[in-house]
Amino acid sequence: MTILFYELVGRDAARPFSPHCWKIAMALAHKGLGRSSLPTRFLDVPRVEGGISKTVPVIRDGERVLADSFAIALYLDETYPERPTLFAGDGGKAMARFIERWSQLTIHPYVTTAALLDIHAMQDDENAAYFRSSREQRFGKPLEAVTAARDAGLAGFRAALEPLRSMLSYQPFIGGALPLFADYIVFGALQWARITSPYRLLDESDLVAQWFERCLDLHDGLGRTVAAAA
Repeated sequence: MTILFYELVGRDAARPFSPHCWKIAMALAHKGLGRSSLPTRFLDVPRVEGGISKTVPVIRDGERVLADSFAIALYLDETYPERPTLFAGDGGKAMARFIERWSQLTIHPYVTTAALLDIHAMQDDENAAYFRSSREQRFGKPLEAVTAARDAGLAGFRAALEPLRSMLSYQPFIGGALPLFADYIVFGALQWARITSPYRLLDESDLVAQWFERCLDLHDGLGRTVAAAA
């Protein structure tokens, strides 16, 4: 059975960009589960599966409909235990919870700063208007003023990745020898930046950048099926 997968796109339906959707795209590939992607724009989300969620990803697996990337990953691991694990036990679930909070508090804010205008430019007119209005209300300033801070914040962002960088000096993935859902959490955040903006977050020599390249190659290069922003 093919799992229906609602993922966020802009004007170009072939360029899904949400970090949370990329977590699940990688998780589905990790489990070897087939998916049928349903491109979903910002203003389409309230109509997904009867309005089950204010955000995507959302999946439908037969009669089951789930929202929230972490809840979906838990469901996939529990429902398909015979397939490769996403967590490797309760300890892996707890680790992934920590990684998710760390990523959302450390990586997501800076990617938002760096890519906000580029994400706006990816939308059609109606969704661009919604995106500008909602984000300017959230930040209390124009999109241009948010993005103007990215150069000043770049060194601090790179320094904040040192715990991850240090860990990757002695193992290839956050999960150890092989990737787990914790890897896909951080991968999703950096893939979001890669697809939405040409702004360079990391030097090629950075161990985090090298880990990201390994993740792009996973699952027959799934991450590379969407080109980096030019």
